[in-house]
Amino acid sequence: MVESVIKNWQGEQVGETTFDLPVAKETTAVHIVHRALVRQMTNSRQGTASTKTRAEVRGGGRKPWRQKGTGRARAGSIRSPLWRGGGVIFGPKPRDFNLKMNRKERRLALRTAFISRAQDLIIVEEFSNELERPKTKELVSALARWGAAPEQKTLLILSEIAENVLLSARNVENLKLIAADQLNVYDLLHADKIVVTPSTLAKIQEVYNG
Repeated sequence: MVESVIKNWQGEQVGETTFDLPVAKETTAVHIVHRALVRQMTNSRQGTASTKTRAEVRGGGRKPWRQKGTGRARAGSIRSPLWRGGGVIFGPKPRDFNLKMNRKERRLALRTAFISRAQDLIIVEEFSNELERPKTKELVSALARWGAAPEQKTLLILSEIAENVLLSARNVENLKLIAADQLNVYDLLHADKIVVTPSTLAKIQEVYNG
């Protein structure tokens, strides 16, 4: 059970809330979160790097010079890996880096990572109505009042992303905005501060609560 205060748009404490999510055992928590993080970062690799072997490089079908009698080293092709413009030895080829992880394990890792950041969690009232029009400066000021300094990496999680909030947040250097149903381990661990609303907590509990 995690207890936390709720702040309003001005940064004042206006209430308290509690929430709870089933997490991994203490002995296995680090391992499962690490597995989920490695999976996410590995699966983000495109795997499209490719080089040509000596068989794929254009040209090189004719023997450059005769085998014996020239005084030079033997050569059978100008596309040998030893030659400039030749093929590449053991170079990268397109491959699939995807790692598999069971859905229950992925969700357990997400819940464990989220609860582990409880000390850096900031809960604020719904504030989309406070932004009558897109205004980055007002959102940055509000984040500072809530305790998320501009130089800190901040993750803003909302159950529903209003257009004014999206337009206000998209140009802030250290701010990342995601929906509650798009949680991922990397963003949760990478952020210095995590800002959520009560409806976001309810959504997270609904979607990820086992």
